[in-house]
This record gives sequence, structure tokens and C-alpha cells, in this order.
Amino acid sequence: MGNVTSCSSCCQDCFGKRNRTGLYEPLLQDNERDAIAELLHFLENRSDTNFFDGEPLRALSTLAFSDNVDLQRSAALAFAEITEKDVRPVGRETLNPILFLLQSHDVEVQRAASAALGNLAVKAENKLLIVKLGGLDQLIRQMGSPNVEVQCNAVGCITNLATHEENKAKIAKSDALRLLVDLARSKDQRVQRNATGALLNMTHKEVNRQHMVNVGAIPVLISLLSSPDADVQYYCTTALSNIAVDAGNRKKLAQSDSKLVQYLIALMETKSLKVQCQAALALRNLASDEKYQLEIVRCNGLKPLLRLLKSSFLPLTLSSVACIRNISIHPANESPIIEEGFVNPLIELLSYDDNEEVQCHAISTLRNLAASSERNRLIIVEAGVVERIRMLISEAKSSVQIEMTAAIAVLALSDDLKQRLLSTKVLEVLVPLTSSTNMEVQGNSAAAIGNLSSKVKDYSPFVDVWSSPADGLRGFLIHFLDDAQDISFQHIGVWTIEQFLEGNDAELVSLVANTPEIVQAVGRIAKRDGRGSKEKIDTDAGGDDLESDIYALARRVANALVEAGKK
Repeated sequence: MGNVTSCSSCCQDCFGKRNRTGLYEPLLQDNERDAIAELLHFLENRSDTNFFDGEPLRALSTLAFSDNVDLQRSAALAFAEITEKDVRPVGRETLNPILFLLQSHDVEVQRAASAALGNLAVKAENKLLIVKLGGLDQLIRQMGSPNVEVQCNAVGCITNLATHEENKAKIAKSDALRLLVDLARSKDQRVQRNATGALLNMTHKEVNRQHMVNVGAIPVLISLLSSPDADVQYYCTTALSNIAVDAGNRKKLAQSDSKLVQYLIALMETKSLKVQCQAALALRNLASDEKYQLEIVRCNGLKPLLRLLKSSFLPLTLSSVACIRNISIHPANESPIIEEGFVNPLIELLSYDDNEEVQCHAISTLRNLAASSERNRLIIVEAGVVERIRMLISEAKSSVQIEMTAAIAVLALSDDLKQRLLSTKVLEVLVPLTSSTNMEVQGNSAAAIGNLSSKVKDYSPFVDVWSSPADGLRGFLIHFLDDAQDISFQHIGVWTIEQFLEGNDAELVSLVANTPEIVQAVGRIAKRDGRGSKEKIDTDAGGDDLESDIYALARRVANALVEAGKK
């Protein structure tokens, strides 16, 4: 952190050296002469010397605590050079002389001492001890120095200190945060880079983000998105992305600069991959709000997002697919996303089994795109999404299975597509998943089966899976009608049976009506005292949120099963 000159040459020039006024410094004390001689010896054998303990440290400390500014310079430069190559956990015996040197009025001493402290602040143990010993206050004073080198090193040290959670709260409550925002405007790119890096480190907790917003960090960070320095762009984009996690801050971002979305979209086209990635993530967080979901599309953000989504670089793919998932939540964005050409690439990402997060975002986006338009559902089905899900779902992780079964349930709401979905043999994977160890997978799979069971012309696909795979459709219904089941699961089971009965397929109705476990389970539900037990059942089965009396439904189905059993 900062350039350092040779320590040994500095020490050799200490004797009788004139100061900058032309006057001679005071004569050296005997202990100072001894310390210089010892230090020169240790420096000549530096590869075998531990400067943080014993005689080497005592020699350095003697020079550091000297009244002779030249000796202080030598000590500071020695500490800087040593810590450039040897960083380890140290004690207060090492830190105290460096912190003392920080209080010097000599710029060279300040610069070298802050560089040494910054080097040591790489180690977690040192980060805490530096702050405990009052190093933060010393660094805050150095941040106000008119010397750019001192500023740069002091801010760099705070950047390192701010990576430790215990230090962040202290930094946030000190004057350091305001000074970091001011120094982020520095004309010196090194100071700017260190200041924005420190601000980024402060954005990982909500309370610290709020302190940053309160001292005016947002407009400064936005203004630096156009910096020619890729590191500054990265730090600012990432900091803004973290700030945008909070709903209140998203409103303040909107008030700060109306072109923020345009700036971030432009950064997705920059040469730096890490900046592209963070720009997409920032847009993802902004797109938690409806306003930004629409604005990103309106500002032509889909094309660069599609390019990133097709990238072979995982971070780019992940950031872009996460962003498009949020954007796809708004119904008005469904058709523009499809027309931009996202459907096939999203389906390809379903096979990205090295990263379940990519798979989850991709299938969730496809489900969102199918949410409100028959036309869009048809496009997605024709692109082969059901076949791809059928191929992958059995071996997928539960988080992916949740999203995939939910997507099928949404697609199965379309009366025009149900028979087509059934022809893909999707029931062969849905039925076993109704006994998954994951309750959401069970529920979504059952809801998809229920949606597929309503108003279809050919019920033979249901007959084909009656007894297998696994325990078949029969096992699913018995499982969901069990007394121990959640009432919403029981509702799906009873409602699905009603669809089978209304479909009036003789073979399927006979299979259901002649299964004693099913008939008895429905009968038990029907005979319960349902007074005062009406519940709102929210399920995809039937396509609506049903506010229904499950007991009345069960009585209706139980009677129909008795009649069917007589035939």
C-alpha cells in the first residue's frame, strides 16, 4: 500500500543528518545509536529475522518513539517494507509504535506508518486489535490530510478494517463514513478506488447501509458508475446493488437519479466481466419493485440480459437469469421477454445441473411467463419445456423440483394444452413425486395432477398410471386422503376425484369407486362435523383460490362414489 524506499539506506543516513531547515538534528542518544546498529544488522539478515518480537522489535520501537524525526521516518519505512513481505498476527507491542508514528506531523512518517498498518490489517486478528488500540481515530485524522499519499494509505487501511463485522459498526458510527464519501470524489484514482472499496465493505448489513444513505453515499456512488476505472465501477455497482436490497433505499435510489437504470444497462456492455455481473445483480435487486421491472424493459435492458444469460461464464449467467426472473413477475413484461427470444435459452438452462440456483431461476421465469396468457403458454410448451422437465425432474434437487412441479401446474391450467401435456407422459414423473419427502414438491405435484384431471377428453393417461410407477395414482389419492394429512392436501385429493367422476371415463371411475381405501377415506372426511370449520383453501387445482367447505365437497364426492360403485 504505497511505495516504500530501502529501509537500510534510511538508517545509514540518520547520523548527523541536516533537517529541511538546514539545521542539524539533536545528537543521537546512545540507545538510539545502538538500535540503529542492531537494526542494520537485522536488515542484512532479514530472511532469518522475526521483526515482530524480541530485539528486532525493540530496535524498531526505540526509533519509532524517538524525538528525532529522521529516526521516526526510518522506523516507519522499515515497518512498511517489512509488512509488505511479512504479514502475520501481531500483538500490541508491534502495533503501539506504528500507531504512535501515525500521530507524527511529518508526512513521510504518516505515509509509511499508515502503509504498514494497512498491510497488517489484512489479518483478521490484527483488524480487531488495531481498532481496539485506537487505530480508527488515528486513521480518521489521516484521511483529512492534504497529502494524497497519506489519504490513500489511510483509506486503504480502513478498507481492510471494514471487512471484519465487529469493526463495521464502529466505522459506521464514526466520522470515517462521511470522510469516505467525500474521498470517493477525490481526483486521485487510487484514493477514489480505496474509498469506494471501503464503502462497498460497509454495505453488507442493513444498519450500516442506512448510515451510508444518511451521509449521502447514493448520489456519489451513482456518479462514479461512469468512472474510467473498472475497479471503481465494480465497487460502486456492487455497493448500489447491496443498497437496493432494502425497499426504502430503492425509493431513495429512484429519487437520486432518474437515469440509474440506464447507467446499469450500459454497464452490462462494458469490457469488465465482473462489472457486467454486478450491473445485472443491481438491476435484479431493483426489479424487486414493479416500477423497476417495467423500466428495465422500457430502457431496452432485455437484449444485454439475454446476451449475459447465454454466456458460458457462470456468474454472468446466474446474475442475468436472476434478474430476468424478477422482471418476468410483471404481467406486462411476459410477452416482451418471450419476443426477445428468452424461452429456448431458459429451457436450456434447466439442464444446468451444476448450479441449482440457475435451474430454479430459469424454471421460475418460464412459469411467470406462462402465468396469464394462453398464447405464451402455447409458445413455452411448443418449445419443449415439458419434455425437458420430464427428463430432468426425477434426479433434480428438491428446490428445483419445487419450481418444476409449480410450472407444470401453471401450464396445466390451460384447457387447450392439457391433452398435449398428458401425451408427454408427464404423469409418470408427477405421480411418484406426490410421495416426495419435500411437502412443497408433494403439493405442487398433486396440484399439477389435479389441474390436468379437469375437463380432458381422454383419461387413458390416468388409467395407465393407476398402479405404477411407485404406488401409482391410487397410492397418491390414498396418501392425500389420509386423516393425518393437512386439510389442503385432503382437499386436492377429494377435488381430483370429483374431476375424475365428472370426466365420466368408465374405466377410471371404476378403478376409483372400487378401491375401498379411497371410498372409505372420502366417507370419513364427509362424516366429520364441519360446523365452524370452513377454511379457505388456496390451491392451483381448479384454477382458482377456492373458498369452500371441504366437508360438503367430500359428501358430494362420497355420494357419487356410492352411485358409481353400484354400476
